[in-house]
Amino acid sequence: MEILLADDHDLVRETLKFYLEKIEPDTRVIEAGTFSEALDQASKADSLDLIILDLQMPGMNRLSGLEVMRERFPDVPTVILSGVIQRDDILSAIQRGAAGVIPKTLSASGMTSALRLILAGETYLPSTVISKGGAGGAVSARDAFSPESPLNALTNRERDVLELLTTGGLTNKKIAEGLGIQEVTVKLHLRGIFRKLGASNRTQAVKIAMQLGWQA
Repeated sequence: MEILLADDHDLVRETLKFYLEKIEPDTRVIEAGTFSEALDQASKADSLDLIILDLQMPGMNRLSGLEVMRERFPDVPTVILSGVIQRDDILSAIQRGAAGVIPKTLSASGMTSALRLILAGETYLPSTVISKGGAGGAVSARDAFSPESPLNALTNRERDVLELLTTGGLTNKKIAEGLGIQEVTVKLHLRGIFRKLGASNRTQAVKIAMQLGWQA
């Protein structure tokens, strides 16, 4: 697997490269420090599987760089990486074709999980956007949790999976069919739910979620 990582900070690239190489055996990380270098490296790559672009690096011109990269390489999922980004910018990035927006403040395990989901065909949004109601801005009853609740750490898709799990106790196959995703992706979501809720299995996850105020 080939991943293009473009960021103008050497330390950030070095750290991210370490974790990216753990996503899958034989992962090759191609590095770039500017947007023009990223375009050049992408053009030379044999078969890119993922592109990660720092929003603030030279030549990126914020989301204009994303549009250029998506136009040149429409079949390669492109992720925006940023230390500070506003909610409107996040939603705009998704509308312009980004496969996800990942804050640099995300933990190493969280970032790895987010990238695995993106590689599985999902779209990743920071929980800060989801907790404010996602793109539509409406907050549902299942989002009304206390600020410290681990339920706030769940991604939008993890919440969808948890909802099907708590309402019908469905199998992974049935959840996958209901959400229109692969069964292996459901397993990834469940793994994230278990970790964030401190659960070891499906039954325990449902019990903890209910205790925290989840409404089935």
